[in-house]
Amino acid sequence: MDRAMWWTAQIAQVRDEIKGACRRAGRAADEVRLVGVTKTLAPEAVVDLIRTGLRDVGENRWQQARPKLAQPGADTLTWHFIGHLQSNKVRPVVRHFDWIHSVDSEALGRLISDEAVRQERTIHVLVQVNIAREPQKSGVAPEQTRPLLETLAACPGLRLEGLMTMAPAASNPEDVRWVFRALRELRDEMERQTGIPLPELSMGMSGDFVPAVEEGATMVRIGRRLFPPMPGEDDVVS
Repeated sequence: MDRAMWWTAQIAQVRDEIKGACRRAGRAADEVRLVGVTKTLAPEAVVDLIRTGLRDVGENRWQQARPKLAQPGADTLTWHFIGHLQSNKVRPVVRHFDWIHSVDSEALGRLISDEAVRQERTIHVLVQVNIAREPQKSGVAPEQTRPLLETLAACPGLRLEGLMTMAPAASNPEDVRWVFRALRELRDEMERQTGIPLPELSMGMSGDFVPAVEEGATMVRIGRRLFPPMPGEDDVVS
């Protein structure tokens, strides 16, 4: 079995788990977009990734993403920027990424908007909310979400899609279910208060995506479950 086949099998297993979570929640499986987090993959692995059929991929840092974006076929993928975005990296990220999951300030939103207009692009954006109020993580506090949503909704070049969060690390995913439920409830409240449609909830990673889907995730961001080393390999990192 080559690496693309190995990863394809892992992707199929994760999709089956997503389907099971959707079934338990009374949802359709096609409501959930699987975003493969490729931060640990070497640039040349993009060729194998394309062969798996996965089309949504996420990167945390521009420096790590840059050589992957230059690989043959990389432009056939939909690229999601999911990490903290520094202001001096806005220009290349807007040029190469379709989605930015991590907008956490009005200043950053306006920078993305200005650059999107300059490049004649429309960028799908999500507001990152620090539901668990972890000081080491980015994101607005829940009570600060509304003014940021209203600002972004009025910015040209942006398509405001919804909210994103990261749950605290936990050995038992049930321990962080409340985070996902709280983001869904916040989204519902923001839609009622503002009238802004917020269809997307980006939440859930390798260790906790099942309760995230059961609580309403429309995007899950998964890396190590999709791209483990092949049997006999030590790692997939360059």
